[in-house]
Amino acid sequence: MKKISYLFMTCALLFLYSCIRTEDNSVLVSHPVEVEAKKASVTGKVFSKNGIQPVGGALIFTFDAQHKMYFTHSDAQGDFTLETVPGSHTVYIQTGDGTNFRTEFNINLPEGQNVTADASLTKLNQIANMAYVKGSYDEIEDIVQNLGYTITEIDYDDLKNMNTIALYDIIFLNCGSRTQTNSGTSTPNSDTMIYDNLATFVTNGGSIYASDWDVAYLTGGQSNSNGCNIPGGFLPDPLLCSTNNGSATTYSNADVTNVNLANAIGFNTLDIQYDLGAWQRITAYEPTFWDVMVQYNNEALMIRSNNFQNPTSPTLTVGNPANNNMVTICHVAGGTPVTITINQNALPAHVGHGDSLGPCSGTSASGTIFYTTFHNHASGNIGNTAPILQYVILNL
Repeated sequence: MKKISYLFMTCALLFLYSCIRTEDNSVLVSHPVEVEAKKASVTGKVFSKNGIQPVGGALIFTFDAQHKMYFTHSDAQGDFTLETVPGSHTVYIQTGDGTNFRTEFNINLPEGQNVTADASLTKLNQIANMAYVKGSYDEIEDIVQNLGYTITEIDYDDLKNMNTIALYDIIFLNCGSRTQTNSGTSTPNSDTMIYDNLATFVTNGGSIYASDWDVAYLTGGQSNSNGCNIPGGFLPDPLLCSTNNGSATTYSNADVTNVNLANAIGFNTLDIQYDLGAWQRITAYEPTFWDVMVQYNNEALMIRSNNFQNPTSPTLTVGNPANNNMVTICHVAGGTPVTITINQNALPAHVGHGDSLGPCSGTSASGTIFYTTFHNHASGNIGNTAPILQYVILNL
């Protein structure tokens, strides 16, 4: 009988210890066991189309069945490891906002395993139609072609034809191109047709790279710009001023101030050789319009913007028509906004869980403008600015 009473009291005490009294209610204390989420991963190396040049700063991502995004970036050597949930995945690789260079591949990722993607799957495809205007001191087209991509030469006079430049997604304006015309003469500061066309091109999503003297396309002048607020150019005067008073020199330990650029190229300082005089120094810029990518003692040497819109420009389609079934969105991944380009058929699902049409920053319809005070020397002696120019090409 005592044994039964003792057993009863023990059970009662255990019951009391397993309960918490809150006013008149008793709540059973539970101790749930957290089940670790199943993981899998894919490792690879991002290359340009030639299969030789590694690409740093590329965005690699995939989705699960609930449209949750898993993403990472390639390092300066092009290497990446993307961790996600097990199963069959489409893995996307993009640079810039994904409109001009991207690829994708399908892969099965077993639980608890890391799978290495073959290098043939991770080469960035060229989506963009690209053109360049030949210059006197610059040959950016050599870098484009060495990466394995194709580019078409157009001339200064072609820029007067909107139907011609609307064929392209990206136009490279090499330093000194404003002296290279079929007729042999030009009056750039009065070529309003060119400025109107470039404004329309960028407003509708076309991207431009200009170097050194070809800032005159942006700010005005003849073959170059010798002051502020001079005739010509398609940018409003308050946005940028550049004057041709740079002297031959070397800037030692210039700073790569943009974090994404520094991570992509693997260094945050470099020496930049200006081997010619009268190069264009940036003397003033609007900081809300431009991102400074490289600078020296607070002097901007490389700037970027995707904020340009000309309200009087007509709406038209520019670039590769095969790209028209793709849309650029701002995907909110775990609270981190990420700009990606996806098939428009997937847009409703993304919008349904909070994504928005257009990039996460900048003007949604605008193309990108890159301007560098340095350039690719005609002799090919470009030193460690080469990775920076490669980044520019792949991120326009």
